[in-house]
Amino acid sequence: MQGYILQIQKIKDEDCIVYILTNSSLVKSYRFYGARHSKITQGYKLDFELEHSMTFLPRLVNTMHLGHRWLINRDKLFLWQQFIRLFYEHLKELNDVEEIYFNVLEECALKLDKQNAKRLFIEAYAKILDAEGRLHNCDFCFLCDYEIGDKVALARGFLPSHEHCMNQNGFDKDEIEEFFKTKKSLNLSDETVNRLYNILLDGF
Repeated sequence: MQGYILQIQKIKDEDCIVYILTNSSLVKSYRFYGARHSKITQGYKLDFELEHSMTFLPRLVNTMHLGHRWLINRDKLFLWQQFIRLFYEHLKELNDVEEIYFNVLEECALKLDKQNAKRLFIEAYAKILDAEGRLHNCDFCFLCDYEIGDKVALARGFLPSHEHCMNQNGFDKDEIEEFFKTKKSLNLSDETVNRLYNILLDGF
């Protein structure tokens, strides 16, 4: 099996519970510490096997990290692990998951070596919101239900609102609507990308 390590929880000594996102499930497994066992790291793609138990979690065995060149870039790895944590918080109560989540991570991992991390992640965030039916148009404020003008403020999950309702500066509405439609950040300024990324960090 293959998947991305979303979370590692230490439980005793060096033993831990490891949450791995595959293309169909969020695997919760037990990893015991031993001299012959390689270190595992949050955010890495892992090839692994499970030894099932009648009384406890399946044991994580025969693990191998599947690396990417960008993993040695500390800045990109930091942003990647931030993004990965959002997936854990969003999916942690589930067992079976839609393939979209794994596919989006796979696409990001393959592109991250050559693309800007923040741009890549806000595009991925928009794709997931859209797949979940939660990427709204910018016509009406989610707080007061009145029509939005030329500027749109965005809350967690890119929910649109008036600047005064959110008490924050908005974005150019046409730019945001184009971004929501295309899921491409090419026409967005670096400042806009940074602001959208900060909203992303609030979670799905």
